[in-house]
Amino acid sequence: MIKQLVSLTAVAMTFAVATPASAAVTIAGWTFESSVPTSAGPHAAEVGIGTATGFHASSSTVYSNPAGNGSTESFSSNNWSVGDYYQFQVSTLGFQDIMVSFDHTSSNTGPRDFSVQASTDGSTFGNLGNYAVLANASPNPVWSSSMPRSDIYSFTFSGNTQIANQANVLFRLVAASTVSANGGIVASAGTSRVDNFAVMATPVPEPETYAMILAGLAVVAFGARRRH
Repeated sequence: MIKQLVSLTAVAMTFAVATPASAAVTIAGWTFESSVPTSAGPHAAEVGIGTATGFHASSSTVYSNPAGNGSTESFSSNNWSVGDYYQFQVSTLGFQDIMVSFDHTSSNTGPRDFSVQASTDGSTFGNLGNYAVLANASPNPVWSSSMPRSDIYSFTFSGNTQIANQANVLFRLVAASTVSANGGIVASAGTSRVDNFAVMATPVPEPETYAMILAGLAVVAFGARRRH
């Protein structure tokens, strides 16, 4: 019995290695160069299909489009409170191993702490990770349209099957505290801006790939039974 299991495992590994790995592709991306934000949105993706929106509890919030990280435009807003967010809607149908990457910065008095959240129904959101942004001021490099800053936030969800192969997935960058980027308290005039938001993934293998693996396992299992 042990030898049979070893043989089956070996064949499974052989087929897995023989199956060519799919390269990650960008299924939706926002540079905000053509979807120039002057409101909460929705703003269409420049790459793929999707929408970006903003939500703030304050009705006094102003949305704007200052210089991005190495580009002319970004998605910016003020009057931040805990729970306010930027949201990006995409479809991941036919894709797995989801990853998001983006550039994010705040003014000295803008929010520092954020969480990445996701949902497939728009009501229940799960927390996927946390991060802190740098102040867009000296001694840190400052965003400009000509010289991109090198820090890029990236989160990989290769083990998360809940957001893979779904018709509708919502990603949110949510303000998580009242601490400002310079270590003080978030002020109403403090801003936070995001740029170059991308959702990447690898295609789900075609059914024929699984059929080949199962067929190989069946052949070995049949041979093992005959020898037993």
